[in-house]
Amino acid sequence: MYLFTSEVVSPGHPDKCADIIADTIVDKLIIGDSKSRVASEVFVAGNHVVIGGEVTSATKMSNDDYIQLVKDALIEIGYNGNNHFTHKETLYPEDVNVQVLLNEQSPDINQGVDQEDGETGAGDQGIMFGYADCETENYMPSAITYARLLMDKVYKYAKANPHELGVDIKTQVTMDYGLKDNFESCKPQKIHTIVVSAPCVASMNIESVRELIQTLIDDAGLPSELYNREDCIIHINPTGKYVSHSPLHDSGLTGRKLIVDSFGGYAPIGGGAQSSKDYTKVDRSGLYASRYIAKHIVASGLAKKCVVQISYAIGVAKPTSVAVDTYGTVVDGLDDDRLSTFVMDNFPLTPNWITKKFALDKPSKETFLYADVAGRGQVGQSDYPWEQLDRLELFRGLR
Repeated sequence: MYLFTSEVVSPGHPDKCADIIADTIVDKLIIGDSKSRVASEVFVAGNHVVIGGEVTSATKMSNDDYIQLVKDALIEIGYNGNNHFTHKETLYPEDVNVQVLLNEQSPDINQGVDQEDGETGAGDQGIMFGYADCETENYMPSAITYARLLMDKVYKYAKANPHELGVDIKTQVTMDYGLKDNFESCKPQKIHTIVVSAPCVASMNIESVRELIQTLIDDAGLPSELYNREDCIIHINPTGKYVSHSPLHDSGLTGRKLIVDSFGGYAPIGGGAQSSKDYTKVDRSGLYASRYIAKHIVASGLAKKCVVQISYAIGVAKPTSVAVDTYGTVVDGLDDDRLSTFVMDNFPLTPNWITKKFALDKPSKETFLYADVAGRGQVGQSDYPWEQLDRLELFRGLR
């Protein structure tokens, strides 16, 4: 056996609640003023939500507006006053106390971001990594793909059936590659272990919970060539039944689920989170751009797997470096040096270019919302603008 594991958490997990609240703020401010600059953090603990950080925006928000925004976000997540759980068992929006500690962004930073020639400098220094491989149809690693599939199934069921399950859910999938060589060449052999943890109402017994969730696992759409219920270790609520859940019983903070948000541990991650930041912050936009490049390299058949690193200096538009690593899977006649040069020659990768390419300054219900991205994962969802494969012919021309 050669095993590799990834986990996923639902939007109802306390850390994800913090991310979603933070990005609901980003959506609100940028939709009202596309030039908004946002760098806020959210902390949730018990009935308390603390919002801190820096904001510069023409979108006017009062303290009451922020309070209502927090409550609306929690309701959308599923903490909507579900009376099948008591006020001691889960979070109720009417019980939430919100503290707003937002300041204006430093002019010393802003002078390097909004430049006189119309260019936008990077909102911070840092490194970002984008990854792709050929294990699934959306060029994402298999373990996190199937963990997300299971989480989506159980979370949607919980929202639709609040008389049975709560929305604070975790899933985990272990893939068996058989041999290290199969791992390196993106050939998973089977799903080895599944873990699902979900809260239930007090009236349910653990046997009923496990039977229900097993049914959801079997109906989630896992590939039959990889999932055999009789040959898979399955842990459902392994510690037993639990009822108390939500931020009421576990604190949450923005930026604590970077592996969940990205590639499930299959690749390096950058130095910063995406949620809570506007599009000039390259922790966010640089991840989207590097994933876009890596996905094109794999989807065009140039390599089986690929990681792209981009780095920036604060206030400087062009990246300080771009590096491509295909883990030795690049096709004959190509190498990583040539791919790195090709990317630098054909893609500006400045904050302005990334913003315009993916319309990051125009979030909407019709395109994408940052709060939705916070809940579903920053990469790997086929409907995101940065997941579109619109330059395949350019890459295929390298062969």
